Amino acid sequence: MRVLLAGGGTAGHTSPMLATADALRRLDPGVEITCLGTARGLETRVVPEAGYPLELIPPVPMPRRPNADLARLPGRLRGAVREAAAVIDRTGAEVVVGYGGYVSMPAYLAARRRKVPIVLHEQNAKPGLANRAGARLARRVAVSFPDTPLPRAEYVGLPLRAMIARLNRAALRDEARRFFDLDPDRPTLLVTGGSQGARRLNEAVSGASAALAGAGVQVLHVVGPNGAATPEPSAVPYAVVPFVDRMDLAYAAADLVLSRAGANSVIEAAAVGLPAVFVPLPIGNGEQDLNARPVVDAGGALLVPDADLTSTWVTAHVVPLATDAPRLAAMGRAASGLVPRDADEKLARIVLEVAGARA
Repeated sequence: MRVLLAGGGTAGHTSPMLATADALRRLDPGVEITCLGTARGLETRVVPEAGYPLELIPPVPMPRRPNADLARLPGRLRGAVREAAAVIDRTGAEVVVGYGGYVSMPAYLAARRRKVPIVLHEQNAKPGLANRAGARLARRVAVSFPDTPLPRAEYVGLPLRAMIARLNRAALRDEARRFFDLDPDRPTLLVTGGSQGARRLNEAVSGASAALAGAGVQVLHVVGPNGAATPEPSAVPYAVVPFVDRMDLAYAAADLVLSRAGANSVIEAAAVGLPAVFVPLPIGNGEQDLNARPVVDAGGALLVPDADLTSTWVTAHVVPLATDAPRLAAMGRAASGLVPRDADEKLARIVLEVAGARA
């Protein structure tokens, strides 16, 4: 059986794609998997590292406002569809699985052209343009959140890599803190803006470094590949790293995470029972706010608007929370039962069923 997985750009698309690929291999060791992406996304590194072949097509991002790029969009899309169709031909794909974003739209159209069935997975509570269009063409539509407004949506959850889905934070805590050169006993704040980083988070938290250190809170700060943080010197550890491949260790090291509210960030934190402060990205279609709401409403996280996140806010709200062990334990319990941890295998079984039905 041959499967083409189309997803790229950020970890929001590549992580569930790779989780699905791993689950497919566990269920059917003979399955042949190819991933589809572009040359400018995170997939150029993480897909080969995971051991899967990667095919590239030209990126076709949708302009956010009318400009010259919008006029060139139809021609670029036609070219990307031709390239995606050629990949389907070369790989002999029997099913195309899309995760949204600018890689998936050409893949959906190419699959329709080649009469190859489509399985679609939407990560966010509010779907983007590619998946709203792709859902009309898909044989099966899987979603991460129960009320996602897509036709024929099946709630399976978000596919998580096994290192996250099976994580025992307490058992891995000491190893994780040694890995990041952190104190084994201090309360620990993890800060991450996702695979690309977030300047607002970087500036607000590093600006509150003196208050955090004064309360004895150490920080593991993932600033992003082009980000930076400038904490004040202190005897309390403040680790600044550009990127983390072992997010299982980052979660295990932490008592609290402050992050954006992409689907991966929200669902991974909830799945491992890690209390959170979510700061939704202020641009887009509002999906990050919707992603975070179920965990916030259950008591597993706080929600702060991007404009309100300042060093003063971090000092007033994050510092006391990070040092309140009973409250953190209650938040972790509230979050941990909200999301399924087996979405990878649920989606993989759907893919195998669709491919089998075609055969």
